[in-house]
Order: sequence, then structure tokens, then C-alpha cells
Amino acid sequence: MIAVGVGCSRGCAADELLELVDGALAAARVETVDVLASIDVKADEPGLLEAAARRGWPLAFHAAETLRTVPVPTPSAVVAGHVGTPSVAEAAALLSAAPAELLVPKRRSANATCAVAVRRRGLSPSSQRPANGVVG
Repeated sequence: MIAVGVGCSRGCAADELLELVDGALAAARVETVDVLASIDVKADEPGLLEAAARRGWPLAFHAAETLRTVPVPTPSAVVAGHVGTPSVAEAAALLSAAPAELLVPKRRSANATCAVAVRRRGLSPSSQRPANGVVG
């Protein structure tokens, strides 16, 4: 299970998102994406929706309250100030592939971020969750 998490500014073009994601997938040596994930406030973002549609990737959206429970290597106070969670790309990727690990930590373009996560081998989403419920 491969999940790509993305965050983007309003008005970010699908081409910019796809270029960023393609670079991350190449770095991870991954060709198949199971889900493109982001924060729920981006559920109507045209560039994000277009990027997923072009590739045929299903979308998953998570609430800021859920994303902020996911430990990430590169949290951002600026992002937290804008959307209520210190991580969108890394947290969305990890949460969507949970239990997961990052293959590619957050990468940036001018208007977007992305990260790639893979489900840990041999585990299903409901197995071996930590007692505190935090996965990542």
C-alpha cells in the first residue's frame, strides 16, 4: 500500500502537483499509488482533484484534528497556523497507509508539498496499533 500525501496553496496547478509527486515517486522507486491524501479543507481544491483524476488515483481527506496526532519528521509551525496541524503531506501519507513509514519525507515546490509512505509489511490497518492510537 503506497500513499502519497500532498499539501498545497489555493490555486496550485495540477501540473505543479504532479511534477512534485512524480519526483518523489521516482526517488522512492515506486510506480503504483494506492491513494492520494490531503487535509479535508482541500477536498474542493481544483488542482488537487485534477491531479488525482488524471492519474486515476483515489483520494482520501483527513481532518486537521486527526492529522495533528501523527508524529512526523518535519512539522511546520507555519502550516499549523494556516490549517491547524503542523503537517499535511507527511501526516496524510502516514495516516492513509497506516501502519506506515515514510519512503520520501516532505518535498516542496513553490506551492505544494508531498511525501510518500508505505504500509509496514505484514500489517493491516487494524493490527498492531500503539496503545495511544497514534500511528506513524
